[in-house]
Amino acid sequence: MIEQDVLRRFIFESLGIRGEWVKLTTSWQIAKQHQQGPENAQLLLGQGLAAVVMLSATIKFKGSMILQAQGDGDFKALVAQSTHDKKIRGLIRCNDDVNNGSLESTFGKGQLVLTIEPDEGQPYQGIVPLEGENLAAALQTYFEQSEQLNTRLWLIANETYAVGLLLQELPAQATDKTGWERIEILANTITEKELLAWDCEQLLYNLFNEDQIRLFDSEPVQFECSCGRPRIERTLRALGAEELESILKEQGKIEVGCEFCGEHYTFDKVDVSTLLLREKGIAPSDTLH
Repeated sequence: MIEQDVLRRFIFESLGIRGEWVKLTTSWQIAKQHQQGPENAQLLLGQGLAAVVMLSATIKFKGSMILQAQGDGDFKALVAQSTHDKKIRGLIRCNDDVNNGSLESTFGKGQLVLTIEPDEGQPYQGIVPLEGENLAAALQTYFEQSEQLNTRLWLIANETYAVGLLLQELPAQATDKTGWERIEILANTITEKELLAWDCEQLLYNLFNEDQIRLFDSEPVQFECSCGRPRIERTLRALGAEELESILKEQGKIEVGCEFCGEHYTFDKVDVSTLLLREKGIAPSDTLH
């Protein structure tokens, strides 16, 4: 059975190295159908989604991890988000044409930001320059600078799949340098075609059949947007009564569209009055006037 929309974790038992593999199919198709842009920009979104699923799985937390790449080039912004239970969404902002090539040629001068937003506690953010041949290279730089952990990533997306492979030394163990170099050399033999075609067990056998590897159960991944009307209402309340009333006076209603899922929300005068009353702790009256 072909594995789709799953994350698999694995450990090299005697080497102090962990790994993750992810393949997105339906979740990838849904995520990109809400985004406008040239094909190469959309494929980079697929790489970002595969990456953020794997990165969120390297830490124990409840909340979400957000990967943001932003610059002043043809590609303005890439945002990919994964919750701790593997609910993903993403967006891209770019010009009609985006050059192929390195991150510098597509994004221009920019930065890569990884944000952990726990359900409880303060967010944590790490930032590195947006440099390198591709997104995988930039993320490897992040781990080398921020976490001081040997890390290798492979990311690829096409019209059907978005796939990722991650290898990383375990932070609490002293990884054998020779062992790490051997595993890295073996992993570097994989081609993009093989990464797209193989499932996790086939990949591990073909690359590392002489090593003892513990493979954990698959974890499902799916597209899910967390926008929702209550979240939009909180955003509107933050604008303040004066701004909301000004928009109503000009347009007669307030329309808000979610950039991640394309959902549209409409608020008329009664809706706005109700949410402002709730902000003041006043229960709206059931009486019609």
